[in-house]
Parts: sequence; structure tokens; C-alpha cells
Amino acid sequence: MASFWQKILSPKASLGMSQWITSLEGTEAGHTTALILAIMAAFLHALFGALQKGRHDPWLSRGAIDLSYGLIAAPFALFVVPWPEPHMWPIFATVFVIHVGYKLLQGFTYSRGAYTVVYPIVRGTGPLFTVIGAYFLFGETFNGVQWAGLATLLAGIYGLAIYNLRTITAQRDTMVSAMLLAIATGLFVALYTTYDAYGIRATADPFTFLAWFFFIDGLFFMPPVAGYLWWRNPDRPDLGPLMARGVLGAFVAFFSFGAIMLATRLDSVGEAAVLRETSTVFAALIGWAVLGEKVGPRRLTLMALIALGAVIVEMGG
Repeated sequence: MASFWQKILSPKASLGMSQWITSLEGTEAGHTTALILAIMAAFLHALFGALQKGRHDPWLSRGAIDLSYGLIAAPFALFVVPWPEPHMWPIFATVFVIHVGYKLLQGFTYSRGAYTVVYPIVRGTGPLFTVIGAYFLFGETFNGVQWAGLATLLAGIYGLAIYNLRTITAQRDTMVSAMLLAIATGLFVALYTTYDAYGIRATADPFTFLAWFFFIDGLFFMPPVAGYLWWRNPDRPDLGPLMARGVLGAFVAFFSFGAIMLATRLDSVGEAAVLRETSTVFAALIGWAVLGEKVGPRRLTLMALIALGAVIVEMGG
């Protein structure tokens, strides 16, 4: 067992993986790998959202998740990957601020709205502004077919949100404010997607960015906030189940956020962002299978529309 972890934590193993990733940049194999990573990120991101929205208060769940992935990432950041170049520290500072804003908005959104209503709005707002941001930051452009695919995907996502709004009775009194917060959260999704893509491309070793991102992002905001809220809660949840959810969420986050960040280094940021938004389909399926929410023929049709839009974007590129 010790030898296994020595291999995993070996700087040579990290270097080999980094060299493999960078060798794929700008190649057809890199495009295919980015496609696989984006789809994987879509499923895992939907699972991540369900974990945060599920049994525990969203703020406590997010705090447990962040603490877990920050502690797990610490030895990799400090002892395994190469240290960040000097120009990376302002980038990490900006990334941290953007993600703090995103987490605050996401926490308020999930606290005030039903998951299957607010989640599609968040995810639907994100890709449109990500494509626009990728144009200004990286000079990426969509052709007419890809814009048609994006419109198809957005129609399905927002159609799903509207349908869920009409049929779900939970948290109706706070739904309008939750939807406005969801739109604002989606704007921050676009902001962090494009800026994280800039950050992971700005360093020679992509795993340096990933390890330090999770280390800094995990330990320096949400855990203290969640700890304060837990302490002030007169009906405190048991820490055991909460932290178990946090550890599970940490590994989901590593593969979800890590996958989409690597995808944006290997290929088009806009295309990766659009493919990730098929997470709305997975979120609806998780809502049905885990949270007991109904999935009828109309929702299935809208989910198919989302998937079709993603396929059009990919095939049109």
C-alpha cells in the first residue's frame, strides 16, 4: 500500500502525465480527449450539484466539500507538482475572487429554489456568455451551425427550467428571487470557465494549476463560513455524515472541475463549455432517480433537445 501511494505522489508520475497532456494540445487526439473530458465533467457536475443540494444545508455541504478537497490537494500542491511561476500568483488571486462570488451566489440560489428549476437556469446562462468571453479572451469563434446548436441547447435548457417551474410546488414563494440569482450564478459560471481556461493555459504544467487551484479554493473561504454556520445552528447536523458527503464531493469535484479545465486547455473553450451543459440532462436523471422528482415525456423531449444542441455544436466545429 505504501508503494502505491509513493507512486501516486511521485513528482515523476505528475511530470509524465503533464507531458502527455501537453503533447495532445492542438492535435486530433487532443480534440477527442477534450470531448471525453467535457462529457465526463457534465455527468460529474450534475452529481456535484445534487450532493450540494441534497440532504444537508447547501452552505454546510459546500464547506465540507471544499475542506475535503483542499486538504487532499495540499500535499500535491506543496510537494508533487512544480511550484507556480511568479506570474501565476495574481492569476490565482483573481481565480479565488471569482470562485468566491460564484459560491456565494450558488449557495443563495440553492437555498431559495428547487434544484431542477434553478440548476438548468444556471447551466443555460453559462455557455452563452462563455462563448462570448472566449471570443474576447482567446479569439475563438462559432460558425452558423454551431450558433444554431447553441440556440437548440439553450432552448432545451430554458424550456426544462420553465416546465419544472410550472410543475414543482416546493419553495414557490422564493422562486422568482431564486431564478434571478440563478441567472447571476450563470454569469459567474461563464466568468470562471473562461478565466480558469486562461489560468491553466498560462502555466507550463497544467497540474500545477489544478493542484494549487483546489488547495487555495478549498481551504480559504467556505470552510470557515460553513464552520461558523454549523456552530450557530441550534440543530447542528452530525459531522460524520456531513464530512462523508464532503469527501465524496471532493473526489467528484477533482474529476469534474479538473476534467473541464483540462478540456479547455486541449481544445476550444466554447465547445467544452457547451458540452459540459449536457449536465442538465444528467441532473434531471439524478433528480428522478435519487431525489424522487418525476420525469415525463415533455421533460424527456427537452432533455433530448439539449443533447441534440450539444451534438450540433460538436459536429459543426
